[in-house]
Amino acid sequence: MSQLNAITNIRNLFKHPEFRLGATHMSAVSPGLAAWGLMTGVAMVNSGMSVWEAIAMSLLVFAGSSQLAAIPLIAAGAPAWVILATSFCVNLRFVVFSAHMRPYMMHMPLFKRLFNGYLTADLSYVLFTKRFDKPASDEAGQRAQIAYFQGGTMLNWASWQTASLTGIALAHSIPTTWGLGFAGILALAGVASSLASSTLRRVSAVVAGAAAVAAFALPFKLNIVVAIAAAVALTMLMENMSSTSPAAKDKGSK
Repeated sequence: MSQLNAITNIRNLFKHPEFRLGATHMSAVSPGLAAWGLMTGVAMVNSGMSVWEAIAMSLLVFAGSSQLAAIPLIAAGAPAWVILATSFCVNLRFVVFSAHMRPYMMHMPLFKRLFNGYLTADLSYVLFTKRFDKPASDEAGQRAQIAYFQGGTMLNWASWQTASLTGIALAHSIPTTWGLGFAGILALAGVASSLASSTLRRVSAVVAGAAAVAAFALPFKLNIVVAIAAAVALTMLMENMSSTSPAAKDKGSK
């Protein structure tokens, strides 16, 4: 009976109008993400990873930016702690995403929350939070929000994995003149622009970029870690200054 209910719930999810809407919204940006996934698949094989290692990394990690950050470190024989620290820092933004998404997901069982966490990507988060600015308070609203979220995330996952696995299979056949690296940069630029929705976020992006360039000479791509640390430190300082300013205190006392 429980299996039958699960199958019914899945069918209802796929038929939900919000599921189709989420997939439609994601389809507008999926070509750029697919190009990024294709480039990542090619990069993994060309870095010296075996086909099976690249496939496992694509399916298990499912995080393009941290994969691209870790690949050259793996190829260079960097210590494991450097690879893990770099990947951890690159993916720190998902801590913020998960904190924001928590009220939307807490009505679900742990397994489903973990599954949705695995599917979450930058643009799926951006599209979801633009569509729903606050968690639903009723069951129908919660079902609609989850349907929209999974419509976008499942299409994103499928398009990414298809492109990444294609890149792995054709790694030695795709010429570098295709400029896949530039396509990946454009995809990241689009994500960054979508997330830079406040002055604080824009400042942190500029600081991170400047710090990454200034520390470019550091080995093992440690300039990425420096950039993230600088941006986080400055934004925390700005938030503390804003919360302790006279204007903020006057506003809080009213």
